[in-house]
Amino acid sequence: MAARESREPDAGTAPPKALVRALRTILRPLVHLLVARQIPYAFLANLLKAVYVEVADRDFPLAGRRPTDSRINLLTGVHRKDVRRLREALSEGDVTPPIVSLGAQLVARWNAAPGYVDAYGHPRPLPIQSTQEPSFESLVGLVSNDIRARSVLDEWLRLGVVHIDEQARVTLAAGAFVPQKGLEEKLFYFGRNVSDHLATAAHNVLGGEPPRMERSVYYGRLSPESVEEIARLASEAGMEALQKVNRRALELQERDAGREDARRRMTFGAYFFEGASRAPSEDESDE
Repeated sequence: MAARESREPDAGTAPPKALVRALRTILRPLVHLLVARQIPYAFLANLLKAVYVEVADRDFPLAGRRPTDSRINLLTGVHRKDVRRLREALSEGDVTPPIVSLGAQLVARWNAAPGYVDAYGHPRPLPIQSTQEPSFESLVGLVSNDIRARSVLDEWLRLGVVHIDEQARVTLAAGAFVPQKGLEEKLFYFGRNVSDHLATAAHNVLGGEPPRMERSVYYGRLSPESVEEIARLASEAGMEALQKVNRRALELQERDAGREDARRRMTFGAYFFEGASRAPSEDESDE
């Protein structure tokens, strides 16, 4: 007689209450987004099942070999029939939208390459074309000779990444590629940034060595005017740090070109949140 497979975790293996509280806190803004976009629970449940199988399959090998369906069933609680079906349907990997891939490279160079930044290290407004000075056309040429600068400019104007100033120069609307329009582009960065932030936090919670930088500053009992002032300060300080890291990362990427071990990636970010305090304990400062 075949052994009965467990579909639900045993009550004795319930996770720590502190972890459950943390998960509820993490999931609230995600569920808010899903409800706002009219994505029902059943869809997320099926997606979560597939992600469980994907993570167990790729991140938990046994003796250097991919885990069997039975092992994934044991690790995740997902039925073996579903494990088999979901493993066969695993995607080959996330695909970056072309406009995002190109845009990230262009903005990185606009924020760092000599001639494209001013004396303060800020991206300069660029003429669309010029044979005498750096231009938007030459910027595109730094990344690709197969794409027309006009096509990129038209798309960026549509997305709100750039605008044309009174001197007919192309001006970057922000110091990073964060489109004001374009749902696909926004969702790409939403997924990548939140995923990397969570991965860093999870690494630290699981005792990974060495610990990764993941810090924040918190203060409650602030007036709206004070929060507005701090928001401006955080924006300026955060952008300065991002531009500094971006310049050095671009230099190192160009130095590492051609190396066989140049297969790692990194993300550095800063964020600012404001909202009403939910409990008296949130009125204390924390770092």
